[in-house]
Amino acid sequence: MLKALLRIYASLPLPIIHAVGVLIGCMMLFDKKISRRVRNNLATANISQENQSQKRLAWLTIKETGKGIAESFAIWFRNPESSLKWVKQCNGWEHVENALAEKHGIIFLTPHFGCFEITAQYYAQHHAISVLFKPTEQGWLAPLVAEGRSKRQVKLAPTNMRGVRSLLKALRSAEAIGILPDQVPELGDGVWADFFGHPAYTMTLVSKLAETTNAKILLAFGERLPWGRGYIIHIEPLNAEATPQNINHGIERLVRQRPEQYLWSYRRYKQP
Repeated sequence: MLKALLRIYASLPLPIIHAVGVLIGCMMLFDKKISRRVRNNLATANISQENQSQKRLAWLTIKETGKGIAESFAIWFRNPESSLKWVKQCNGWEHVENALAEKHGIIFLTPHFGCFEITAQYYAQHHAISVLFKPTEQGWLAPLVAEGRSKRQVKLAPTNMRGVRSLLKALRSAEAIGILPDQVPELGDGVWADFFGHPAYTMTLVSKLAETTNAKILLAFGERLPWGRGYIIHIEPLNAEATPQNINHGIERLVRQRPEQYLWSYRRYKQP
């Protein structure tokens, strides 16, 4: 029954789905814990936007977070051919073609920024990709997420040793993998590195995979266009050694382009 309702919901036009997301954002605005975390993270990172007060930016952030929730369910349960029509443009695909020609594999770094669900689906229409994911703590949601993300040539790799081995195998087969590089790892699996000028516990997995396989590292994010007009996917090389600090700097470079679309409600600065 729930899946049937989600498929009906997913068939709605994107402007309506994003309108639902704005309503979700309005409800989140009254959650003092989330609102406080967004404001605190913005203050810690000292993020500012031209002609926008920090209070205004916090509201825009929560609104975009709501859109992200609403669009995720739509992308998971919509026909892939249909949802990919929402992608209006892809900037930087030549970096993918160059990396494929080198035959060392690709590590896509897709932070909690913009529509990160659409990027893997976009790549999977061309080639196989294994995506590292942390299973949700909500038991009822886990099978829905797994089913929704496992489309086309997308393979899921859980955040454990079995998942890491599958990522390594994919890279050694010259395939692509996708990682959320700003996800706080377990204690012992990361190091402290500056993120917008403040220490944030950052995974070392990307560095180790890159060193072992000589894979090409590409940063990618799906920019969410206003009024439900779709997405623009941006892809660019890291152009630096894959250290945790350089990776954080790469994420900062992306986030400064559209700071309101970063998931500032995420506990990025937490102690693991």
